[in-house]
Amino acid sequence: MSRLTRPMVVAAVVVLYWQGAGWLDAACCYFSAKNTDILQPSQKVFITWDPARKLESFTVQPRFEGNARDFGMVIPTPSQPTLHEMPRGFFKHLAVYTILKQREQPASKLLPMAGFGFAGGGMNMMGGMAFMGGGFGMMGMGGGGMMGGAAPRPPAVKVLETGVVGSLDYKIIDAKRADDLFRWLKDNKYHYAGDEATLDHYVKKSWIFTVMKIDTMQMKKNKDGTFTGEVTPTRFQFKSDQLVYPLKITQISVKKSTEALFYVQAPYKVDLPGDMSYRYTWLPMLQAASGCTPGGIPGRGDDWLKAISGEIPAILRRGQALNFNFVSGQRPQPNKQGRTPTTMEWARKLTDQDIMVLQGKAPYSERVPNVDEGFTERDVRDSRRGQAVVRVIQARLAWAGKARPNGFLVRHAPRQDILDLRELAGHLQADMVITKFRKLFTRAEMDEDLLLVAADIADQRDFSEYEEILPSSPP
Repeated sequence: MSRLTRPMVVAAVVVLYWQGAGWLDAACCYFSAKNTDILQPSQKVFITWDPARKLESFTVQPRFEGNARDFGMVIPTPSQPTLHEMPRGFFKHLAVYTILKQREQPASKLLPMAGFGFAGGGMNMMGGMAFMGGGFGMMGMGGGGMMGGAAPRPPAVKVLETGVVGSLDYKIIDAKRADDLFRWLKDNKYHYAGDEATLDHYVKKSWIFTVMKIDTMQMKKNKDGTFTGEVTPTRFQFKSDQLVYPLKITQISVKKSTEALFYVQAPYKVDLPGDMSYRYTWLPMLQAASGCTPGGIPGRGDDWLKAISGEIPAILRRGQALNFNFVSGQRPQPNKQGRTPTTMEWARKLTDQDIMVLQGKAPYSERVPNVDEGFTERDVRDSRRGQAVVRVIQARLAWAGKARPNGFLVRHAPRQDILDLRELAGHLQADMVITKFRKLFTRAEMDEDLLLVAADIADQRDFSEYEEILPSSPP
């Protein structure tokens, strides 16, 4: 999926072929075949927003599981998009790059003194709450008989462009009427069941539709005859006046709720508006970490709390009124209305150093020095030189404690996954901010499309960053 940022984000509508039972792991909404039940539990999406040029890009990679022989996606955008193939592992690479770091101190395995040196894992950590990612919403659409007794006329559907991106054939179409769009889909071998109100929502806004057909025969066939696989990640780039996520289009494909994982690349931090904001979990998280780390909260968290100190009481009161109860180290729970607060997962302004990491020219993580290097247990026990060896190890520990009193900033990933980060180079940009957050939407929260906003409070720009696990004070 191309990035989450400010213009009106595209909603992917999946149209399953006649036998189509299945689901997609992406920013997609499905049209299911008649008498089938399809759910889309979650979605991962990456958007880049250039407010100066009013240019947005949105990348989506659906995952399909089901018995449909043929299915497709219909993706509405506020203007005609250009399409680009993206690396197949794009979202895996994003996940690897945004692994939260943690502080680690070197420790000796040779010193006879228990507890000499320490590792960061012993602290009470919070943040980095892990939720499962996945696709987003599906919908049922209705088949034949939609035109009723209307007099024959040329359908108000115009094909603007045809082409191939990766392994996907696509058509970009302009539809002036929702019923004509449904007829066009049927005439082009797409079958569906349901009403046309949701697509009509986008037709009335004069959005453009991209239709992509997927051949499941290219995917893995299971023993039960179903298919499993991920289609080519595709970036849609288009002009838009604002950043809007097409949330409404997924509503009719969701029974109770659906989860969205957002990666937004923009010149500033991005948040969801109003009561959907992650501030109701982010501010208590920063407060819980306050005073736990010498030098202040990592990522200028202390400075941010001071800058908005006058606004914090009202924000906390609103969070309490919403029954968004923050508990350190625990994933948020739904309130009495079943609504769950948004959670911050990673946020950072990228530097040239970050780009060098992607290019393999800078290390992915700091390395905790091995204070025992060059020595063995036999050396420590040696009657002549054992005490000297212990002093050397102690000196190394003392140096590390002085050089890095808060520990070394470490994250871990398989070597090949680190090498594969090169596929993100060119897509992530220095001086842009990546904001990663997660929201579980109830159906009641999906009545309108979602405008994404700058993560500012009052007149203060949110400059706080989040790239490492924060320590928390005892409850």
